[in-house]
Amino acid sequence: MIEKITYIESTHTYPYNNLAIEEHLLLNCGKNECILYLWQNRHTVVIGRNQNAWKECLVDKLEEDEGHLVRRLSGGGAVYHDLGNLNFTFLVTKENYNLDKQLQVIIKAIDKFGVKAEKSGRNDILIEGRKFSGNAYYETGNQCYHHGTIMIDVNISELSKYLTVSKQKLQSKGVESVKSRVANLKEFNEDITVSSLKQALLEAFEEVYGLKAEIVAEKDLDAEDVKKRKEHFESWKFKFGKKIDFKHEVSNRFEWGEVLFQIKVNSGLIEEIGVFSDSLKTEFIIEIPALLRGSAYNREEICKRISNIVLKDETEEKMKKDIVSWIESIDL
Repeated sequence: MIEKITYIESTHTYPYNNLAIEEHLLLNCGKNECILYLWQNRHTVVIGRNQNAWKECLVDKLEEDEGHLVRRLSGGGAVYHDLGNLNFTFLVTKENYNLDKQLQVIIKAIDKFGVKAEKSGRNDILIEGRKFSGNAYYETGNQCYHHGTIMIDVNISELSKYLTVSKQKLQSKGVESVKSRVANLKEFNEDITVSSLKQALLEAFEEVYGLKAEIVAEKDLDAEDVKKRKEHFESWKFKFGKKIDFKHEVSNRFEWGEVLFQIKVNSGLIEEIGVFSDSLKTEFIIEIPALLRGSAYNREEICKRISNIVLKDETEEKMKKDIVSWIESIDL
C-alpha cells in the first residue's frame, strides 16, 4: 500500500544524466513509496533496451546535428525527444505497481485543460485517435518503473528526420507515416505548456493517490551514484553494443513487436548473433544470443534451443512460441 508519494523534477536536459537519475531513483524507491519523476531531453533519440541503434536511427545524421543517441533500460521502440516533450517516470516496488492508476495521473492532468485522453493498445495514450504519449516498463528484482513521453510542442519534422521506422511496423498500424499518427497537446489546447503541465501532473498525482507529495530536489540525491550511472549510459558499449560482421539477417513483426536476427556463421555453426526487438518485454530477448552461440545453423537446432528456455511470464512464453513457429517456417 502506498503511504508516501514523492515528486522530483530534473534540472538537466542532458539525456544521460536524466536516465542516471531515473535508475538511481528506481534502486532507492522505498517499499511503500511512489515517486513521480519529470524530465526533459534535448535533441535526443532514445532507443529501447534490445533495439539495434543503426536500424532505428540515422546515427551519423543525428551526431552531425549535435544530437544524442541514448539506450534506455526499458523495452519498446525508438522515440525522438526535444524540449517540446515532457517525460514522466513512476517508480514503485512491485507490489505497489498499478499501471491503470499511474496512467490515470496522466489522463487526469490532461483533463484539467479540457482535453480527453485515453489509453490504447500496448503502450500508447491517445487523443481523438492520435498518439501523444508512448509508454514503456522496466523491473529489476522488486523494483520497477513505468515511464513515457508527453508530446506538448515537439518538432514533428525532426521526429521523422532521424527515426527509420520499418515499413512492417507502419503497415501493422494502418498508416503511411510517423507524422500521421502523432499529435502535440498544443493542437488541442494552446494553453498547455511544459510548466503548466508539470503543475497539473503534480496536482493529479496528489489527487489520484490521496496524499500530499514530498518535493525532492535533484541536489538531495547521491551525486556520486548518479555520476557513475551517467557514465554507463554515455558509454559506446551500452549505446551501441558489439557490432557483428553478420552474413545472414531475418526479421518478422508479431503482435507484441518486431524481432531482428543478425547472424555470423562459421563452418556451419553460429559464431556470433545479435537479436533485436522493440518488444516491451526485454529479458527473454536478452537471453537468446548466449543460448544460440555455437548452435548448428539450422532451423531444428535453433528452434530446439529457444524452446528449451524456461519462462515464468505468460507474455514471454507466447513470444517464445511465436518466434519458434516463425523460424520453423522460413528458409535460413
